[in-house]
Amino acid sequence: MNRTKWRNVRNELFSNKWGIAAVIILAIFAVGAALAFLSPYDPNKLNVLERLQKPGAAHWFGTDDYGRDYFSRALYGGRVSLMVGVTSMLLATTIGVVIGVVSGYFGGWIDNVLMRAVEVFMSIPSFLLLLLLSIFLKPSVSGIVVIIALLMWMSIARIIRAETMSVKEREFVLYARASGQSSLGIIIKHILPNLMPVIIVGSSNMVGSAIMLESSLSFLGFGVQLPKATWGSMLNNAQGFLGNAPYLAVFPGLFILLTVLSFNVLGDILRIGFEPKLNRR
Repeated sequence: MNRTKWRNVRNELFSNKWGIAAVIILAIFAVGAALAFLSPYDPNKLNVLERLQKPGAAHWFGTDDYGRDYFSRALYGGRVSLMVGVTSMLLATTIGVVIGVVSGYFGGWIDNVLMRAVEVFMSIPSFLLLLLLSIFLKPSVSGIVVIIALLMWMSIARIIRAETMSVKEREFVLYARASGQSSLGIIIKHILPNLMPVIIVGSSNMVGSAIMLESSLSFLGFGVQLPKATWGSMLNNAQGFLGNAPYLAVFPGLFILLTVLSFNVLGDILRIGFEPKLNRR
């Protein structure tokens, strides 16, 4: 990929205070999730004698209705939420890029079949598709990743198809085709490298959406099952205690909000960095 584009991204990032804040926030969450095992409390250990304690020196985020340390559960819940968001993004991006490149490069009946399949998937209400998938797939981390990926790959497939149709008409691709290179070789050597900026920008935006979907699934009870925590399941559990223990909803809700906003900010910075024409300054 052109080094100038990465230089533009770096310059845009360091000149944008919100971009720097987003990086710091995501770094804190990532380090906290990775080092969650250092917490002195077991996130699943019950202690009814300490239930619904307010945030304090002993329990920084307080305790939940079972007396479990809420800070530990937030750390471990962040690990699951971030892992699901990133993994489902990678799977959705892989599916979308493969289908989009094949459809855009070969065209004809292949393009018609694949795009009609995309339109069929997009015409099904997401909530209905989500419920159907949650019935047939086991409510586990891997199952949630598959569900989210199957809900998200269509949009990037359409974007990649459009970009592929543009790239394949450029001179270097036409020359490679005339020189006898195979279709697979042209796609790997010439098409995909020129699609990387679009793929990276689309992927960064999808992480936030994936985390929101995971949180929605867990909030509705179709996500990762108890006692394992995610930010969405913590919000679900907090519903009955908003009056006397509002912190149970504040902490996971704030973490979801900050994470999604941070990924969206970074997505905008990447988009402007890779396409300087979009920079309004």
